[in-house]
Amino acid sequence: MRTLYFDCFSGISGDMVIGALIDAGADPVQMEEELKKLNMDEEYNLSWGKVVKNGITSTKFDVILTSKSDQTHEHSHSHEHEHSHGHSHSHGHEQSLGHEHHHSHVPHSHHGSRTYKQIVEAINEANFNESVANMSLAIFKKIGEAEGHIHGLPLEKVHFHEVGAVDSIIDIIGAAILIDQLGIESVQSSAIPTGSGHIHIDHGIYPVPAPATLEILKGVPIASNDIRSELATPTGAAITAVLARNFGSLPPMTVESIGYGAGTKTFENHPNVLRVIIGETQ
Repeated sequence: MRTLYFDCFSGISGDMVIGALIDAGADPVQMEEELKKLNMDEEYNLSWGKVVKNGITSTKFDVILTSKSDQTHEHSHSHEHEHSHGHSHSHGHEQSLGHEHHHSHVPHSHHGSRTYKQIVEAINEANFNESVANMSLAIFKKIGEAEGHIHGLPLEKVHFHEVGAVDSIIDIIGAAILIDQLGIESVQSSAIPTGSGHIHIDHGIYPVPAPATLEILKGVPIASNDIRSELATPTGAAITAVLARNFGSLPPMTVESIGYGAGTKTFENHPNVLRVIIGETQ
């Protein structure tokens, strides 16, 4: 069985998943074409390229929002501005951030956030193949239910920046497209390190893991470490929580390809990358 294993020794985020899958040999150009079915391609540009994180060559994937995605950005050269929903984007160069959630400083136009319902409609109308649509819908439902639970809202009423943001939509559906493209039949994962400390989000200063992330990871083994940073984002947590059949050490497999996806932050003592291992299991 063709198996994908997420080796999350430095956590997991949506952009790290896509970077790692591209690094393992998936075709980002085909993904970019498929994503056009959402009719949102005026709102973003995608970039990917090699970076070295603490000695490991890895692929950094970025969603760069255009001025059309958020009317509050008057400059298209926004690479110095962190526009982050759930994880931060470095726009092609390395930056070290104190925390990942700091998207409360920009008032959002109606493009900047979408409701859970709008996202479901967009996926259903996009005419993806069944596998991509089902994976994407299940991941969004996981995040939507977690956010609804935290904020005391039913799923249909969930309207928030983390899921609605263009970059989260691209990360989740893009990951589903690449997993489908690679012919993955089974997903497994290591335990998920969440990090520790605090983050600043729209509602104020929150503990790490953020409440939505922790809610998403119910039933998933969490690994403890003393890194004072948010290692698992809601998007990354939901991808593994939904797709992985089991969590533990690397299963017996014949390894075919390996990929490293770079995170934005750089840590002193370990490479901030997600490793994916793809191969045949019994």
